[in-house]
Order: sequence, then C-alpha cells, then structure tokens
Amino acid sequence: MRRRHQAPPPSPLPQRQGVDPVRVRLPEDPGGVWRTVYDHFVARYGRAIGAERVGELFARGQVVSLAGVVAADEPYEVGRVLWFHRDFAPERAVPGVIGVVHRDERLIVVDKPHFLATTPRGSHITQTAVTRLRHELGSPLLQPAHRLDRLTAGLVLFVVRPGDRGAYQTLFRDRLVRKEYEAVAAYDPGVALPRTVRSRIVKVPGVPAAWEEAGEPNSESRIELVAHAGGVGGYRLRPTTGRTHQLRVHMSGIGLPILDDPLYPVVREAVPEAEEDWSRPLQLLARALEFTDPVTGEHRRFESRLRLARWPG
Repeated sequence: MRRRHQAPPPSPLPQRQGVDPVRVRLPEDPGGVWRTVYDHFVARYGRAIGAERVGELFARGQVVSLAGVVAADEPYEVGRVLWFHRDFAPERAVPGVIGVVHRDERLIVVDKPHFLATTPRGSHITQTAVTRLRHELGSPLLQPAHRLDRLTAGLVLFVVRPGDRGAYQTLFRDRLVRKEYEAVAAYDPGVALPRTVRSRIVKVPGVPAAWEEAGEPNSESRIELVAHAGGVGGYRLRPTTGRTHQLRVHMSGIGLPILDDPLYPVVREAVPEAEEDWSRPLQLLARALEFTDPVTGEHRRFESRLRLARWPG
C-alpha cells in the first residue's frame, strides 16, 4: 500500500519581513552523538553561524516547537519538528516599486523591477519580489508560479492560495503560457529578421554565462524587429522554451547582444552586487503573459506597464 504524504504541520512562528521561519525535522542519529537538541543544532548550523549564536537562539527562546519554546538541554528526539528564524544579513535595498498589474482571489500579477530577485536565493533574502510582496500586500502564503531573472524586469505571476499553485506551475512547465519580451540592442540591417533561432544551450551551475554548442536543439526563440532609430533597435522576442538566459544567448548569438548585458557576448569583470551600477539595467523586459486559466477556463492576457529606458524613439 502506498503511504500517503502528510503535509508538514503549520509553523507556530509568523513570517518575518515576508520570510518563512526555518523548519527543522530532527533526523536519525546513527552515531548517537546528539544527546540534546543543542548538540544537533551546533553540528548542523555551527559552521555557518557559530556555536555562540546557536546558544543565543536557545537562550532567547527563539527555537520553538508546536508545544512552545525549546530549551537547549532538552533530550534529542528523532522526528521532532522545530522552527527558528535565520539571521538576515544587511541587504542593499533594490530601487523601484513592484507594480501590481492584476489582483484577484487566486492571482497577483506584478511588474518586477530590474535587479530584484524573484525568490530568496543566496545572498538575496529580504530583497526579493516574493518577500516584499508578502509584507506589502499582507499575503503571507503568496508564491510565484515561475521565475524571472534578477536582471530582467517585467511580469511575474504569483499564486495567492497554496492549493492553486500546482495548476499554474504546470502551465509554465508544459509551455502553455505564451510569453512576449522586449529588448533593446544595436540595429544591424545586415541581420535578417524576423527569424526563429533554435540551438542547444548549456548552463553549468557556478559558471555565470551559458553557451551554445552543437547538438540537438533544446531552445527556440522568435525574434522580430519592431522599431529602430539612431543605430538602436527595439525587438520583440517570443520564446517557445525557457532555458536559462535563453533570450540573452540567442540575441548575442545572432550578433545583437542586448544593451547593458554584463554576460553576453563577453563576461565583464565581476563586480560585487553591492556595487552594481543600477543606472544601467539590462534592456530586457517581460512584456506579456497569455494563457488559458487552468481553474476557470477563461482566456487571460497580462501586459507590463513598464518601458525600457533605451527603447528607440
């Protein structure tokens, strides 16, 4: 008989700055070395935050269970579920307002500014679209149905109710969402457009830029010229697939790298994100999302209200 998956118990701690508390399920202890809860926390988190900080978590009553505050000397119990809030390192406040394009009981569609990550990752915790929106809109269960590159601005779709999230994520996974982007790049009359670009894109974790190589294509983008003036072109991009950095790679590959792209065609010298020049955002915008709503069956189309600063004319 297949065992049913049990949902984790709800956290007794509220979100802090739009971020969920850390949930810890105490694992098996084959070596029998964790006599107390504190012993396990030091082994698990001591290297990252230090044994002294682990002690402070318990001394200040910041580690809790469903029954209440957990003391450092409580016996270790396999399977017990605990929660605590991580420390937030100072983050540079990303400029720009997250503009709400649409809101109803199921969906919130927003315009994400350049340089703002969609979800917490790495050094970006509080300065992300989902954490800011949870706090600003008072919607603690809000979750994104997809992601948009940190350097790209434009539309992101969020799901209000956890039970609906799978249906909307499936739309993006199965490529049932028609996406439209705008980009600004050099104008070259020698580049024949419109065209459909298909290639094999490879992206390795830890390596900033992706690249194209020979082999079966795994990406496809439609590229059209919309307008041009003064040597600059405005382009409409329609990706069929969703590989990492796909549009940036394809535009660079046809000789029209997107303006102010720090990776394509050449990776610039690494600059700490705390020192990024926010006056020169990547000229790429997620302009439109269009799909058949999996819950209601109605046709949906959302369009960004943002404009690229260097769009011709």
